[in-house]
Amino acid sequence: MKDLDIDVVRALFSAFQEPSLADQSFFESAGGSYPCRFVTERLERFYRERKVQPYWAFPASRVGGAEMDEARTRLAAMLGVDNDELCFGPSTTQNVYVLAQAFREWLEPGDAIIVTNQDHEANTGAWRRLAQAGIEVREWQIDPETGHLDPVTLKPLLKGARLLCFPHCSNVIGEINDVAAITRQAKSEGVAVCVDGVSYAPHGFPNVAELGCDIYMFSAYKTYGPHQGIMIVRRPLGEALPNQGHNFNGGVLYKRFTPAGDDHAQIAACAGMADYVDTLYAELGGPQAKASARAAAVHDAMRARESELLQRLLDFLSTKNSLRLIGPMDASLRAPTVGLLAKRRGEDIANDLASHNINAGGGDFYSPRPLQAMGIDPAHGLLRVSFTHYTSDGELDRLISALDHVL
Repeated sequence: MKDLDIDVVRALFSAFQEPSLADQSFFESAGGSYPCRFVTERLERFYRERKVQPYWAFPASRVGGAEMDEARTRLAAMLGVDNDELCFGPSTTQNVYVLAQAFREWLEPGDAIIVTNQDHEANTGAWRRLAQAGIEVREWQIDPETGHLDPVTLKPLLKGARLLCFPHCSNVIGEINDVAAITRQAKSEGVAVCVDGVSYAPHGFPNVAELGCDIYMFSAYKTYGPHQGIMIVRRPLGEALPNQGHNFNGGVLYKRFTPAGDDHAQIAACAGMADYVDTLYAELGGPQAKASARAAAVHDAMRARESELLQRLLDFLSTKNSLRLIGPMDASLRAPTVGLLAKRRGEDIANDLASHNINAGGGDFYSPRPLQAMGIDPAHGLLRVSFTHYTSDGELDRLISALDHVL
């Protein structure tokens, strides 16, 4: 198959044709990606033509419901799971909170769960609060120098635990954790696994069935879509956990973890992400294949494009002795989410970059725990530059030039 054509990719995003953004280089994708035009077109159409209660017999209602079902069906197929194992929610933070309430009811006082200090607060805070219900909360700790989660140090924590929660990739460290291997390790001890994929999924949809975890979560607004949280809950665990939705919805798996009403338009627009993946697959010239195989090929093409750019950036940063680069120096081991510790506050450097038309962020990024574990004051914070496959070579050149001026 062919490589990604960056011109074709960028033509699928309205932001890259927007005059007010023409002189800006966007390096804050970890905080939220640009939406692809398939999503914005579907969202606008839904509000214009279908913004009524869905699933009734009259045309606008019937078609609106069908578009919501299309989003669930196509995305589930790309992720390698059954349709009803995919839940939508207002955000991943909210989805985690709902799940934690289900586990609060399901677990007994004295049961143990495992969290990490590598996580964004969204995938650790709600779980840690289960201690208030008598649940033992064990912490799998990162290496204070590298930020790495070592499976060797996980082993003694697994005995007698019921649940392990960890990230596919940290939003400040960037290292990609081996979800499949860690899941096998946990499953060998009978421990359920919940994975926060928010910082990984923007770099290609994973095959959740192949990963083997019980729960996988990510945010559509970081994967070129609308502001929705997407959560996979595999059937055995999903049916065992107490229903958190309306009593009369308890028999429908994807409704069991949706206590609030659906955001109809946002869910329908999520089908645009599937449109995007299929469009890229066609551009790659791949043979006819099932949805999960198409998504896997696009995942690999995205990662190849990103790794090429990322290694250039990492090689440049390695020449800056005044910086501490958080996470691996090898692009193949990490996402293009790069945290940098400098003498100046991260936010101050990000402000300077803005004057060079470089869009980046500075701070703790809702991840004070890993920063503190690595001896970094969250108030000082990091500069974070992050990008995806749609970043151009010219934008990376401008980033490197601007960093050379401000660091």
